[in-house]
Amino acid sequence: MRSAHTHADNAIIAHLPRERTTSGTIEAIMDYLETLNPQQREAVTAPPGPILVMAGPGSGKTRVLTYRVAYLIGTLGVQPFHILAVTFTNKAAREMKNRITAAIGSPARGITIGTFHSVCVRILRREVAHLPFEANFAIADTDDQRQLVKQILHDLNLDPKTYPVGKMHTAISKLKTDGLFPEDFVATTPQEEIVHKVFAEYQQRLQTSNLMDFDDLLLWTRRLLREQPAVRERYARRYEHLLVDEFQDTNTVQYELVRLLGSYHRNVFVVGDIDQSIYSWRGANPRNVTLFERDFPNTRVILLEQNYRSTQTILDAAMAVIAPLQGRHRKRLFTRRGKGHKIEIHRAYNAQSEARYVVEKITSLVARGQARPGDFAIMYRINAQSRVLEEAFLRAGLPYRLVGAQRFYGRREIKDAIAYLRLAHNPADEPSLLRVINVPARKIGAKTIGALRAAARNAGLAPGNLLLHMAAAPDDYRQVFSSRAHAALLGFARLLAKWYQAALATPPADLLSTILADVDYQGYLEKEEEDWEDRWANIQELQNLAARFADDGLAAFLEEVALVSDQDTLADTENAPVLLTLHAAKGLEFPRVFIVGLVEGLLPHSRSLDDPEEMAEERRLLYVGITRAKDAVYLSYPEWRTVYGYEEPTDPSRFLDELPPDAVTGNHPMPHRMAAEPRWEPQPPSAPAAPRFKAGMRVRHARWGPGLVIGSRLRDGVELVDVVFESVGLKRLDAALAKLEPLP
Repeated sequence: MRSAHTHADNAIIAHLPRERTTSGTIEAIMDYLETLNPQQREAVTAPPGPILVMAGPGSGKTRVLTYRVAYLIGTLGVQPFHILAVTFTNKAAREMKNRITAAIGSPARGITIGTFHSVCVRILRREVAHLPFEANFAIADTDDQRQLVKQILHDLNLDPKTYPVGKMHTAISKLKTDGLFPEDFVATTPQEEIVHKVFAEYQQRLQTSNLMDFDDLLLWTRRLLREQPAVRERYARRYEHLLVDEFQDTNTVQYELVRLLGSYHRNVFVVGDIDQSIYSWRGANPRNVTLFERDFPNTRVILLEQNYRSTQTILDAAMAVIAPLQGRHRKRLFTRRGKGHKIEIHRAYNAQSEARYVVEKITSLVARGQARPGDFAIMYRINAQSRVLEEAFLRAGLPYRLVGAQRFYGRREIKDAIAYLRLAHNPADEPSLLRVINVPARKIGAKTIGALRAAARNAGLAPGNLLLHMAAAPDDYRQVFSSRAHAALLGFARLLAKWYQAALATPPADLLSTILADVDYQGYLEKEEEDWEDRWANIQELQNLAARFADDGLAAFLEEVALVSDQDTLADTENAPVLLTLHAAKGLEFPRVFIVGLVEGLLPHSRSLDDPEEMAEERRLLYVGITRAKDAVYLSYPEWRTVYGYEEPTDPSRFLDELPPDAVTGNHPMPHRMAAEPRWEPQPPSAPAAPRFKAGMRVRHARWGPGLVIGSRLRDGVELVDVVFESVGLKRLDAALAKLEPLP
């Protein structure tokens, strides 16, 4: 029998605009409201305003987000056009769209759902008149970015041994994640001067190539909303309701985008869990939760504590690991699934025997009919740990899936095909041009490419755009290049001009077929690759995907492949165990989970041992891993570990000793051993009793130089300092992390 609606529900329904709801829709809304627990229902039906939902793992946060959107549309009468929902993967966005359609009984046409990056792409393309880019700008993937940095280091005569490409690329990305363009970055050391020089050149070359990298998509959108009040107000007014998933994973720029887009209506609904914040290395800032409550006064905080995924034993173990980090919004996870199996702890001799244990355990459970191969996930701290596991599966003749390995879109032949399409869409795309200008070989070597780049620089053009000019007026360039180089470049220039024209009206799959035929890419693979048939099959699969974008067009297809994540490519249908890092496991769930390598130096990682913030993240990593499991968890650790070619004894992870004794079975580390050999764990700095910095004080920051404190206050034990720096203006800083130096 259906339960009665609450007075609050009836009051809301009574005041709905009649033309925006129907009795059928209201009945559907009430049907799904009755499937929610009290905390979920409170979140879904909360009145408009800023709302912070602290959602424990497996607590149905996707359901809450979905039903909140359905409730806004079906019960509060909000038009879909006025709703923006932000997720962290394309897969999550697709799932949300499907669930909303199921909940309200029809597609929510007009609603904006996507990742931060995909939403920013849409805004940037619409508002490109305010930007130093063309509307057909492309998105540079990680390989493109590294190649660009490598080329710049070469052109600046910087030794790659002294300035490695990877470290330089990481440094630039870190600055951009912190919200800085080159003009915002003030170097204070000779090393930083080099970084600044490379950063500025990198940014200029992206712009010349009509390219943005992933960080740019966020940075340019933030600049647009900051510097164009009319644009900001238009979007802030349009989106009456803004919903954000995985809020604890937002970085500084993403948080400001939320604040700017939610500035007019202030109906911002964010869902997150500080205990699952594991992406600090990507710039994620869990303190954004605290900032949200500061910037959106009267925020309503709702805790989701009932878990629908795991057994109580699994939850008790996870809560024991995370307990030292529980802050103001403390959660107590519970489930109605019962206690379930104890967590099995296994001690192995070394990594090889640990891998054999995993394979034998899976084989045994499958043979007895207690599990399917696809029920299992094997998780580890770093990618390098997958090797011995893969070897064990291969020796046993068992299939497996590896997340984070070379993805489909990372294969050479796929990157070639996509580079051709990107070039047809945006001839200024220099990384794509350099990738395919001599693939297949067409007598365009390094010397000719150097001459092309020099000529383009002298003409103030991107090399690809110069080729278009050359195709239209080949005689104008006979004196620019040698006769041999001119002939080779002209042949490619004419092809590029043909593809560029075709791209304006040809569906992506047809355009790809034309390009592949023009360059005889299949023949090239047959000559160059032993496994050419497999590679050509991959090309055909890419064409199948491109065919889905016949109506949306080439730009939409290229955005899809540029913004795809590892999790987006994980097939749900393969019945085989999954190997993945703990970081990659975020947002996934499996019936049975193995976590291997639980030793000091791996989990927690060695670099976290002296840093309280990083040690806290190691705890959160294990918490995330354990809570991915529905029915069973297996934890293992080797007694010996190979480090730099030498075997050395290990210490079991300190986290194992914190698990409740009644929740585990097997080779639990001896409790008395911990008493005899206590491990030191760094503690965060104690909360200050009073602010250390006062208005009027002069201070120095390692990056931004001298500044003047204009205010300071304590919030939840954190001292926040407002400083006006001579170099970058006003900044709000966490005093403990900023390491400000008082000046006389």
